[in-house]
Amino acid sequence: MKRYDKLIFVSNSDTCRGPMAEAVLKKKFLLDELVIESKGLVVLFPEPVNQKAEAVLAAKGINVKGHMSGQLEQGDFGERILVLVMEESEKIKIYEEYDRAVNVYLLTEYIKERGDIPNPLGKGLADYGECYELLDDLITKLVVVLNEEELLC
Repeated sequence: MKRYDKLIFVSNSDTCRGPMAEAVLKKKFLLDELVIESKGLVVLFPEPVNQKAEAVLAAKGINVKGHMSGQLEQGDFGERILVLVMEESEKIKIYEEYDRAVNVYLLTEYIKERGDIPNPLGKGLADYGECYELLDDLITKLVVVLNEEELLC
């Protein structure tokens, strides 16, 4: 029996790091089917992926056209849902503001590493590229952890 049915990447606005992480993980090989989404903590209205993030992903052959930001909601939590955030402050905010919050981890924490994933918002294209490379590396390690968990369940 698999541990999680759904994984949600959470970032501040769901227009950069979250959608990038979602898109990267969807390109990786998982042993079992997993619904993969991204959501934001502050989404006033649906927005597309940041243009620089989209350009970096497109250069890697990943299409995120059609993704619109979505607000994290109380219903996004459950025993079979894994929520991975980009920054420690986001994890704290979730536990403060969402009564049903469970299984919320910093992405790096979940793979037994440390540190926040820097937000490239407002910076140059090279910074978005660095964010992609970091996410790709971390998500490759995440795939190993998730696949090992599936084998142990």
